[in-house]
Amino acid sequence: MKYVSTRGQAPALEFEDVVLTGLASDGGLYVPQSIPEFSKEEIASWAGLSYQELALKIMSPFVAGSIPEADLKDLIDRSYATFRHDAIVPLVQTGHNEWIMELFQGPTLAFKDIALQFLGNLLDYVLKKRDQKVVIMGATSGDTGSAAIEGCRHCDNVDIFILHPYQRVSEVQRRQMTTVIENNVHNIAMKGNFDDCQNLVKTSFADQSFLPEGRQLAAVNSINWARIMAQIVYYFYCGLALGAPSRPVSFSVPTGNFGDIFAGYIAKRMGLPVDQLVIATNSNDILHRCISDNDHSKKALEHTLSPSMDIMVSSNFERMLFELHGRDGAKVAQLMEDFKSGEMTLGEAELAEARKLFSSYRLDDDAMVDVIRDVYEKTEYLLDPHTAIGVEAARKTRRSKDVPMICLATAHPAKFPEAVKKAGQTEDPALPHHMADLFEREEKYEVLDHDAEAVRSFVAGNCRA
Repeated sequence: MKYVSTRGQAPALEFEDVVLTGLASDGGLYVPQSIPEFSKEEIASWAGLSYQELALKIMSPFVAGSIPEADLKDLIDRSYATFRHDAIVPLVQTGHNEWIMELFQGPTLAFKDIALQFLGNLLDYVLKKRDQKVVIMGATSGDTGSAAIEGCRHCDNVDIFILHPYQRVSEVQRRQMTTVIENNVHNIAMKGNFDDCQNLVKTSFADQSFLPEGRQLAAVNSINWARIMAQIVYYFYCGLALGAPSRPVSFSVPTGNFGDIFAGYIAKRMGLPVDQLVIATNSNDILHRCISDNDHSKKALEHTLSPSMDIMVSSNFERMLFELHGRDGAKVAQLMEDFKSGEMTLGEAELAEARKLFSSYRLDDDAMVDVIRDVYEKTEYLLDPHTAIGVEAARKTRRSKDVPMICLATAHPAKFPEAVKKAGQTEDPALPHHMADLFEREEKYEVLDHDAEAVRSFVAGNCRA
């Protein structure tokens, strides 16, 4: 399997090179040269497979020619051995044909563990094979950072630097990152917002001359295709559990950087009968505005109670633009130039296709808190703020109650006690026992100004020999 850039000018690469490269040399994101497709009969034959067995079926075509099946199986098995639930992504029913897909059963209580436990093991595998060392530089709006650190903390050939927006993540999210005291782990609290952090990381990939000799940057953000690939699996797993492929299924996805819902789109392309994909956004609603009003303009970023979605530049939307425009890299490159100036407009045909593929909905903090309260009062099931937005978006946009609606629960509610308390809970939701002492652990992190040179100097000066 070869991979091509969404902007059409970078060379096609093999899977392992894509894992280590991150952004393409032309500034684009890598996608498979072709999307594997499975027949209805083949998908039906997977009913009853364990999550790990299914992951091997789904991922194998994407790594063909790069990783032997036995090695891929070992990577998958080791990656999901750290999860608390045997189903990896269990389903909980909260209404008629309404289901919650619990993606927070991993070590850091967020959906990012699904991909980043795998990516950490994958990086270790590739780097040891090549006798190579890399520097991971990533930006997080809350959950990617802790999941990336947990996945890479034991990697001998990786130094990891995670930027988070200073005082704009929850205390639990921050402490999950900053209490990992390993000599290859570095946390930077950068003054600014998530988009500032993400932009600094992107520009650092474009010019890596600040790194020590012999090092290159590797990406753990969802620009890395391996993360998208790992996320495709749970759409199939939960779809199969609820009757696919003999019946369609729908998904509502709390959406910030567009990687998670893009994985759902790829699952649909691969043969999963997906009826609806719902883009659920908070007040930072650029994706909802794009789908509903063809308004993909940048606005001031708001700080909300669902901080992992406080994003105005959704990196993976570029992958979707590539598909909407018939894989025309030159067209995508022009659209991204337009967006740099603050605004981007889809053509009529592309907008119509996007509306066929996606529904969308926006929810502000007050309405989100009401959803947490309402669902808890009726079911005694406690939602985190991001998941609550997904549940309400599903209810407001749902086309058919005959089709199972699966709402992706992207984080454990204990990560967001402020929102939970506003919904009427008198006590903070309890952290799982493996994290019960989180607030007593030593923290280590660096607070830096929004200054590219200062950040890059810190990175260069803290790489291990």
